[in-house]
Amino acid sequence: MLLSLVLHTYSMRYLLPSVVLLGTAPTYVLAWGVWRLLSAFLPARFYQALDDRLYCVYQSMVLFFFENYTGVQILLYGDLPKNKENIIYLANHQSTVDWIVADILAIRQNALGHVRYVLKEGLKWLPLYGCYFAQHGGIYVKRSAKFNEKEMRNKLQSYVDAGTPMYLVIFPEGTRYNPEQTKVLSASQAFAAQRGLAVLKHVLTPRIKATHVAFDCMKNYLDAIYDVTVVYEGKDDGGQRRESPTMTEFLCKECPKIHIHIDRIDKKDVPEEQEHMRRWLHERFEIKDKMLIEFYESPDPERRKRFPGKSVNSKLSIKKTLPSMLILSGLTAGMLMTDAGRKLYVNTWIYGTLLGCLWVTIKA
Repeated sequence: MLLSLVLHTYSMRYLLPSVVLLGTAPTYVLAWGVWRLLSAFLPARFYQALDDRLYCVYQSMVLFFFENYTGVQILLYGDLPKNKENIIYLANHQSTVDWIVADILAIRQNALGHVRYVLKEGLKWLPLYGCYFAQHGGIYVKRSAKFNEKEMRNKLQSYVDAGTPMYLVIFPEGTRYNPEQTKVLSASQAFAAQRGLAVLKHVLTPRIKATHVAFDCMKNYLDAIYDVTVVYEGKDDGGQRRESPTMTEFLCKECPKIHIHIDRIDKKDVPEEQEHMRRWLHERFEIKDKMLIEFYESPDPERRKRFPGKSVNSKLSIKKTLPSMLILSGLTAGMLMTDAGRKLYVNTWIYGTLLGCLWVTIKA
């Protein structure tokens, strides 16, 4: 009985973060909506500057839970940029937590408000968030033959023309890697073999379209590309790779360490022509694959469970995240204490979601 209670309590660790993160969404959207209206007749740069600041506040609250609350240890390897830059962030994709890892790096460069994502189109239907991510500079894309290159180019060009700071996150694999989904891995390997590319074991064959369009549009605006490789270290993986944690599992403190390797690549070292870039991108994923093979399978125990080179244990100060959590949760609690506030809160969830879905439908 006692053991059952302990296990139940442990599994409920994600409830507090979930309640706060979802519960504060209407408060955040209301604050953003007010600013959107007030800035309607101002130059776009004024809207963007405060929108980035508001986004930084919300994402800092997210990181309070994903870093401070979980107590995860962040180990950084390779090039450790400290200053803000306009970049394209390319990473292996294996978990819903991958989106948070981009924030983990961005906040250490004081660039958290500048993070914008290339997202699969289905996410645009998320209540409140789906519409807002597009407003903040996110780009929804369809896969394979349905990919709309012109639409992505137009959006990116508008951001470049407006001087929008860009920390553009792309996961070239398109699909999350899961060692248990052998059919997906086999199909990816067969695709590479058919095209004379190296067959990869711990990552999927990367797709080129979004990366090429992003670089082609932003090459004169970029400072660099960050090639990021991530490993979530489990508590008891026995040296074997297992499925990466979901957000719920992560918030239940089932991932004690995240290993993050960063290669900062100057834009002049990236080929511009699409076929050449395809080869270059695949070579970058070959490098990732070799590092992951070494991480999981090296015969030398000193080289397992770590990336090459020196690691830095990077701890995020609670001073950077706790104020945001207190501000947003405090405003939400205050709103819910009055009848008018509760009505506004519920209406924001309902009508905000409906208007957001209408907006993304019109824009489709």
